[in-house]
Amino acid sequence: MKQRTYHDPLHGAIRLDHHDPAEALAIDLIDTSPFQRLRRIRQLGPAFLTFHGAESSRFTHSLGVLHLARRALEQLEGLDPGLAAQRPCLYAAALLHDIGHGPLSHSGEEMYGLRHEPWSGRLIREHPALRNRLEAERPGLAQEVADLLEHGLHPYPAIAALVSSQLDCDRMDYLLRDSYSTGTRYGQLDLERILAALTLAPDGSLALHPKGLLAVEHYLVVRQLMYRSVYNHRINVVCNWLLQRLIAVARRLGPKRVWADSTMARWLWETDDLDLDTFLANDDVRTGYHLLRWREEGEPELADPCLRLLDRRLLRAVDVADLSSAERLELLAETRGLAERAGLLPEGCCGLHQRQSRGYLAYKGGLRLWDGQRLQALEQRSALVRSLGERLEMAWLIHPAEVGEAVGERLAQRLRAAGVRAAT
Repeated sequence: MKQRTYHDPLHGAIRLDHHDPAEALAIDLIDTSPFQRLRRIRQLGPAFLTFHGAESSRFTHSLGVLHLARRALEQLEGLDPGLAAQRPCLYAAALLHDIGHGPLSHSGEEMYGLRHEPWSGRLIREHPALRNRLEAERPGLAQEVADLLEHGLHPYPAIAALVSSQLDCDRMDYLLRDSYSTGTRYGQLDLERILAALTLAPDGSLALHPKGLLAVEHYLVVRQLMYRSVYNHRINVVCNWLLQRLIAVARRLGPKRVWADSTMARWLWETDDLDLDTFLANDDVRTGYHLLRWREEGEPELADPCLRLLDRRLLRAVDVADLSSAERLELLAETRGLAERAGLLPEGCCGLHQRQSRGYLAYKGGLRLWDGQRLQALEQRSALVRSLGERLEMAWLIHPAEVGEAVGERLAQRLRAAGVRAAT
């Protein structure tokens, strides 16, 4: 078959042609076993327990990133035709940027302690199906793609920016896709205007024409809203806390007290020595099956978080960001006392999730405007973008429903004492 079409719910028909060498490379990479595994890795991890439509996969997302990378490069090739020679590297990097994700995507990284960037690089360098096809395209291409994904390194800075920057093809696709699948409407980007505004600065790096300023401001606001409303949703926080908890318990109990097949045993107790085949053998299906077995056969402290996740009998989370660090710890101690008096194991149902984030980091791949005469940092031109660089504090107290009323009363007392009006 000379042409292949993927009908994407966001981008429409994504067509790849075998007669185009870079697209033929993409087709062959898609057909490899490591890439097909991404069909079994949920894009948003356990977020389907919060947003019932959040069932899309890393496979679908990666095809979307390829599509956007191809469109973005077409725009830049009009400014520098020499960039056309970088199509194989860019297409491969766009497709394979998530190849190293473990089960449940970013949630799995926190559960198992494995980051996807190093694994993406290792798979590209060492897995025969990926390495051999890339090397057949051009000697040294496998290492070039691995360095781009793992370290953000590439001789052409614009190519590196399309793969990893404040405005890369990965971010643009996942904001659109995650908004679509969760049923939220914050992620509606002016994609056409953003792509049309892409340009090259005098040093060859990626820049934006000022005509795209409003669209990029909107994109950055959308990104912050998606993090607040989807990625850091309180129920998602609870699910991730339970997932981390159950893996920690399984590891502590050890192989004599926890059933695991040979693959999961190595993921639990020999993480530092995983080979490629064992890494690729774990996905949402295998991890989900172990949760089922542990719910039925595991010891109570392991069975409980599995049951809560599988039957959606989730813990609750209350916003404690307005409390000081000391007050949060005091309230956590009180909550654990309440849970113990209710006949529950406090360690398994009470916790504190704290995180700081910024919507825009000016000095980490910061965006620049170029109108053909003047190169200017985006935050210098936009007060809105400057405001997005402010630090956002998030803190959630996780607790069982049985003590929810008492926890709410104690929180309200502390907020009143601090002169803060409690949210209703």
